[in-house]
Amino acid sequence: DYRAKYAEDPPYRELEPDARVWHVYNDESGIFDNDMVVESSDNLDILLVFASFLSFFVLTTFVAQTSQALSPDNTAVSNSILAELVALQRAQANGTSFESIPHADTSFTVALSDIWVNGLWFTSLMFSLTTALLAVLAKQWLRQYLSFVAGSARERALIRQFRYASFDKWGVQLIIGLLPLILHLSLFLFMTGLAIFLYALNHIMATVVASIAGSLLGTYIVTNLLPILAIGCLYRTPLTPLLHSFVYGPGRKFGIFFGD
Repeated sequence: DYRAKYAEDPPYRELEPDARVWHVYNDESGIFDNDMVVESSDNLDILLVFASFLSFFVLTTFVAQTSQALSPDNTAVSNSILAELVALQRAQANGTSFESIPHADTSFTVALSDIWVNGLWFTSLMFSLTTALLAVLAKQWLRQYLSFVAGSARERALIRQFRYASFDKWGVQLIIGLLPLILHLSLFLFMTGLAIFLYALNHIMATVVASIAGSLLGTYIVTNLLPILAIGCLYRTPLTPLLHSFVYGPGRKFGIFFGD
């Protein structure tokens, strides 16, 4: 109860630098800011763990193997040239014409599937690393937002309000909300590349993986659309509020269940 916590201001001094209204504002805004920052920071921690795992333990392992298909195999080229030299020596020893000896095949062509697989996986890796970098930066922004400011109660209240207005103006919460979307895109790109990669090895295995990936993508799309079509649906992804604003307009609130 702020009436018991802070003494009543003298008449005509309700807006003094240390008036009760400023202390109450600082207390209430402090609770709001702390809850907002803790929730955002926890979400960023989860993103950092998942993005790090996807980048350094999954994508880099696959990319390190498949990227070799984008450059010529020097061993194969050397073997081809060596075979030609041996054939020339045998032809010279047998007195046959050199024209009958085929030239070493040193040409190199990258398979279309290798281009697609590496393109998808490298793009997925960049999206995953981008998510990790922006998550680290966002945690620094949150820490700066809560940094202590010395001064009177009114000065701290005004600075806090300025920070919050800037926080909203520069779309910090929007950036944090879009980070999972970037990571989801990275994951689906990896799944697409994996299906193409397996198709060159085994059609049945590639079909199974593609079916699972397609089912996951379909589920992801449904979880985005259901909260828009069914009131009270608790499913939510980073795209849901954006789709809601696009369908119903930016002025309509998303729903009482999510506090938007």
